Amino acid sequence: MRLTSRRLRAVLLAAASTGLLAAAVPPPQPLGIGDPLFPHLGNPGYDVRAYDIAFAYSGDNTKPLDALTKIDALATQDLPMVNLDFAHGTVRDVRVNGRPAAHARTGEDLVVTPEQPVPAGTRMRIAVRHTSDPAAPKAVGGWLRTSDGLAMANQADAAHRVFPCNDHPADKAYFTFRVTVPKDLTAVANGTSLGRSVSGQHATWVYRGMHPMATELAQVSIGRSAVVHRTGPHGLPLRDVVPVRDRERMEPWLRKTPGHMEWMEQHVGRYPFETYGVLVADASTGFELETQTLSLFERRLFTHPKLPAWYVEGIMVHELAHHWFGNSVTPRTWSDLWLNEGHATWYEALWADQAGHYPLERRMRDAYSASDRWRAAGGPPAAPRPPAPGHKISLFRPVVYDGSALILYALRQEIGDDAFRQLERRWVAEHVHGVAGTSDFVRLASEVAGRDLTPFLHGWLYGEKTPPMPGHPDWRSADPVKSPAAGPAGTAA
Repeated sequence: MRLTSRRLRAVLLAAASTGLLAAAVPPPQPLGIGDPLFPHLGNPGYDVRAYDIAFAYSGDNTKPLDALTKIDALATQDLPMVNLDFAHGTVRDVRVNGRPAAHARTGEDLVVTPEQPVPAGTRMRIAVRHTSDPAAPKAVGGWLRTSDGLAMANQADAAHRVFPCNDHPADKAYFTFRVTVPKDLTAVANGTSLGRSVSGQHATWVYRGMHPMATELAQVSIGRSAVVHRTGPHGLPLRDVVPVRDRERMEPWLRKTPGHMEWMEQHVGRYPFETYGVLVADASTGFELETQTLSLFERRLFTHPKLPAWYVEGIMVHELAHHWFGNSVTPRTWSDLWLNEGHATWYEALWADQAGHYPLERRMRDAYSASDRWRAAGGPPAAPRPPAPGHKISLFRPVVYDGSALILYALRQEIGDDAFRQLERRWVAEHVHGVAGTSDFVRLASEVAGRDLTPFLHGWLYGEKTPPMPGHPDWRSADPVKSPAAGPAGTAA
């Protein structure tokens, strides 16, 4: 039997009046929106419009932060209960529309039961007082402890280890952060600064983003940091955040960003956000990360004596490119990750080629040689295998980097450079600050080419074997059975 929404409300009201509400409402259970790779990530029944998150940091990065997360959402169906993703922290109090609400933990969900069901089509405001614990296991992400404080690394599914949320990239929202820290420390976050106020020995920093953001791109950094300002193309405000002791040492790298941004704009159009900057964290992560408007980089990327300068700049371009591909145009599901990483790798490789350091054709030929091995290890680019249990970052395999950039190279070979450039510009313009997936990309590519590219792209996206490369009939992919196992992905996420 399926209860209609009106009938369900009547049952709940009758149960409440007779003391049988517990019997009428199903027990809390973890839900999800059915992502192919993370089936319990995200939650059905509502659309988050905005987050307002306050953190209070004591100065000790081993201790939980006190936090208040406010969520402004629209119910898209009748909700007797509301599931939030939240996996690490103590919940102290929950309110829905200003009224106390019951709550329970199940799996990685926080299940909230308001006094009255929330009808479809109405706004709801949820406030959760909780702790946010940087002592979460390192492998799962979330807070990243640095030598002088904290930063965030939430990709792919770790934002809900930091704050309650609808932790799926398909539900983008506006963010405001209020971060209270000892006044000798600096706090930064996504977006632009709304000011700093001092009370006693503490200061509160407020930041707000002007555009919607996926939870996995959230960033808050706390530490003894210098904030360096400069101007980018079209007067764009740039701000970089580096350890105070490294201010001068980092300057040769930081001043490269305006040139990188001009180069990207020549290829894909205007930068889509209100600001950009490099966040240098003194921590060991094994990756760099495109958190929105403030990309996270390991300090040692810029200080390692054996890394060529062109390689470091390529990684900088990679994370910047994500602000068009992944941050502005966000994947509909995690299986669409190839659109993020393939494009960022493509522009990283194209920059190295045009700067005269590493020929694009050589890199793509090498990728083609390894492609069947990568597909055997991780699945096709648009249908990747789930990450290893307890190690979600293993989703970021070679097949979603160079293996996916190879798709773009093949597409350019097939439709020509002019059509490919038009496709790239239209993709980021038509889906700006939105959500899109693989089928959308195939549809637009076909429109630009003037013919159905589905048959051509299907094998590249979903095939277990790599299709022949247009224009290069001599290219061969090594037999995965006879090749060594695929190694870990590179440093750029």
